[in-house]
Amino acid sequence: MTTGADVTERGGMTTVIVMAKACEPGRVKTRLTPPYTPAEAARIAAASLADTLAFVQALPVTRRVLCIDGPAPAAPGFEVQPQADGGLDERIAAALDGCRGPALVLGMDTPQLQAADVDAPLRAWATGAAEADAWLGPAADGGFWALGLTRPDGALVRGVRMSRADTGAHQLGRLWAAGLRVQTLPLHTDLDDAASLRVVRAAASVDGRLQATLAELDAAGAGTDRVAS
Repeated sequence: MTTGADVTERGGMTTVIVMAKACEPGRVKTRLTPPYTPAEAARIAAASLADTLAFVQALPVTRRVLCIDGPAPAAPGFEVQPQADGGLDERIAAALDGCRGPALVLGMDTPQLQAADVDAPLRAWATGAAEADAWLGPAADGGFWALGLTRPDGALVRGVRMSRADTGAHQLGRLWAAGLRVQTLPLHTDLDDAASLRVVRAAASVDGRLQATLAELDAAGAGTDRVAS
């Protein structure tokens, strides 16, 4: 198993950035309302973020950053940074420009991730392999859940139109246009609405915070159209 020390020695500082939004009612996961109330949707978002942070905490990297819009939760082992102003492309770009070594950007909406999903870039950076320059994780809604860059450069993201059905395709095109060799990571579903929550729940760890939170909401009869187990 590759350790954090191995990554430091062989590939320099490797950063994982989690882009997140403060889990406040009415501000986050608004597409879960209905069937959930804004407060219940915020609980689901907080659970998704907690599972994502736990996932990143276990990865063999040397630097972990929580880049958040709004107040941050407790995040031991993470540098907490406020997001930059502007659209999501500008905020991701600014986070990448703050890295001085390989970087992997994740969102807070894929708490079902497993280590194998991000093994390709981390292994390449740890070993110095030259198989690719960038890694893109496509999302089922047409976006992307991960972007890994051996040489982070915000210009590779800045100007890409986000939150669209063709965002992933545009981001891939931007990487190709820069002459980068790109590898694709596994396809995943982002947690956005009740339908995608069903998919994420089925794939998420039974021991995670998301599963526990949904079980509590189920028991309380939350939602007019509850997400079934």
